Amino acid sequence: MNQPQNRSFGTSEVPAVRATIDRIELPEFVPTAQPDGGFSGERFLDRELSWLQFNARVLELAEDPQLYLLERVNFLSIFGSNLDEFFMVRVAGLKRRIAAGMAVPSAAGINPVDQLQMLLQQAHELQKRHAAVFKDHVLPALADQNIHVKKWRDLDETQKVTLREWFMDQVFPVLTPLAVDPAHPFPYISGLSLNLAVIVRNPVSGKELFARIKVPDVLPRLVSVDQPGSRTAPTREVSLISLEDVISEHLDNLFPGMEVVENYSFRVTRNEDLEVEEDDAENLLQALEKELLRRRFGPPVRLEIVDDMNPAVKALLVRELNVDEDEVFSLPSPLDLRGLSVIAGIDRPELHYPKQIAHTSRDLNASETSKAADVFAAMRRRDILLHHPYDSFSTSVQAFLEQAAADPHVVAIKQTLYRTSGDSPIVDALIDAAEAGKQVLALVEIKARFDEQANIDWARKLEQAGVHVVYGIVGLKTHSKLSLVVRRESKGLRRYCHIGTGNYHPRTARYYEDFGLLTTDEQVGEDISRLFNQLSGYAPKTTFKRLLVAPRSLRSGLIDRIEKEIENKKAGLKARVVIKVNSIVDEAVIDALYRASQSGVQVDVIVRGICAIRPGVPGLSENIRVRSFLGRFLEHSRVFAFANGDDPIVYIGSADMMHRNLDRRVEALVRLANKSDISGLLDLANRYLDPGTASWHLDSEGNWTRHHVDADGKPLLDIQSYLLQSRERQSGAVRR
Repeated sequence: MNQPQNRSFGTSEVPAVRATIDRIELPEFVPTAQPDGGFSGERFLDRELSWLQFNARVLELAEDPQLYLLERVNFLSIFGSNLDEFFMVRVAGLKRRIAAGMAVPSAAGINPVDQLQMLLQQAHELQKRHAAVFKDHVLPALADQNIHVKKWRDLDETQKVTLREWFMDQVFPVLTPLAVDPAHPFPYISGLSLNLAVIVRNPVSGKELFARIKVPDVLPRLVSVDQPGSRTAPTREVSLISLEDVISEHLDNLFPGMEVVENYSFRVTRNEDLEVEEDDAENLLQALEKELLRRRFGPPVRLEIVDDMNPAVKALLVRELNVDEDEVFSLPSPLDLRGLSVIAGIDRPELHYPKQIAHTSRDLNASETSKAADVFAAMRRRDILLHHPYDSFSTSVQAFLEQAAADPHVVAIKQTLYRTSGDSPIVDALIDAAEAGKQVLALVEIKARFDEQANIDWARKLEQAGVHVVYGIVGLKTHSKLSLVVRRESKGLRRYCHIGTGNYHPRTARYYEDFGLLTTDEQVGEDISRLFNQLSGYAPKTTFKRLLVAPRSLRSGLIDRIEKEIENKKAGLKARVVIKVNSIVDEAVIDALYRASQSGVQVDVIVRGICAIRPGVPGLSENIRVRSFLGRFLEHSRVFAFANGDDPIVYIGSADMMHRNLDRRVEALVRLANKSDISGLLDLANRYLDPGTASWHLDSEGNWTRHHVDADGKPLLDIQSYLLQSRERQSGAVRR
């Protein structure tokens, strides 16, 4: 008789790499062919410098006097937020690698130390330009529209009295002055907080001392001069004052018996990228929560100071914060222009983009009615390709999941969640489904950067409702956008699927441009079922028919398609590659595109952010065009189209062409089957690339040039406005 063996089970008992390959088969490394001609690493643009150029394009929108004024203000705020994250993650990561001796030259061949210096120099120049746009252009334009940002000295006595009363009642109790002396060491300065460096003098001894006051982030950054306690968005004539300006005028209340000599604002950016060790047996949720606490105490990577700061105060901050001189950004006040979002939110419709109304997809509702579409019935009729925000998210994807939760014939729902909103109807629908007794699986990616805490909270809420919550595969982020509903029908079980390019996030779906496919196709349903089983169980040898899935087959699958275009070109067949992504950096994919260009294949790349391609280089990339589009909506979709002779193939999905997407994330692309959807997407790509459409063009030296007016100075077509108007016309035709 066999004796029972003492065995242990579970991935927590084995190394992370082994745990990963038990779940998903990682691709073997196969060197990819390089383009002909002996081109060196200089054939790639530097990814970090390319990102700064992307943010410069955002700044160009803020500089555009033809743009709606409050939208220009919004782009100034977005620029600041973008740059903060760049320092917290990319600059911080580079510094960490240099300090650890692990940094290597970039793919563009730039030495890490030189790269860091270039980033700091260019970022500082951009921030100076950013501040100048606000002070010299936007601020006067706001004043012309009766929107004023005032200094204390500009106020009349009545306004000063009102603000003094508000300060003593609402601000003073929140402030905590922290002195620095032998008994009080220099205080910890939290990342991205705005602070006042205050010098006070003892009138008896004449000794000058340093203190720090944190400007509280629980209060509005810009305060109404006449109604400082109001939380409502102002409308017509508006007078605002910065919170730090109000505080600085009342410092004597914080230091009674001392003389306030001077004060200056400053701000610190810290390394806030997470490093979660997944190799041990510790629960990933607990490990991430601990790392979130550590995030607040990362080392400084940037110190912003006002340009009139006393050199002695600057020297004190540099010494105590242990930053290098080239990490000190001297800027005109006010610092931290993210606070301009208060102004951007002012209710002045004539200073904003015209109001947008998202319409229900024609393939869901044949007629424009107030009655909700039967999503399941529409999906049984045909595949439905959605284009958000022009097609409503709430009446399509959200309705799909809400109807699934309420439908008694639905037996199971499986859902990936990477980012979602704080009051998510998607999460509510999953909870309703679980409480109704349906089998519900939610794959929550709790490592989604800067949304980690929110995702932890939602994961726990889902678990408490009876939803089966899993966190994906050790070492890989689950970034794919998948939803699977299993419904019992007269002929058996039928799978209803959604696969998209964007997150299940109702709020961002209103201003992120994305595609999504609703389908009952059996092959897609089988593929998505297999992928969910791989993510929640053990299925390393899974194969797919209509999906390309990273890290196993996505890169190689796309390169195979590019190679097929090369073969078609040589055979005299129609050949073309069109790629639309947020970023493209992966050297293997770019080299494949270079080889295609060398073979005469036309390659068109539409990229919102980072691009490491050098287009137009003789002998390498003459047949590659790169365009970028920024505007009202964030261009977020990922599309991969191939002429394939005269039988085009088009994929949509979640993956950008970045190392992290192709090697360290679970991503999925789906191949479209409906001929009209394929034709429509190709027509749309051609509209984007038309010379009459406004865009930025990338040249071989890595410079971006904005093309938004023709030779006569008339504006070129804005693609997003065109699509909004097109949907409005379609909706009007349906109503008639």
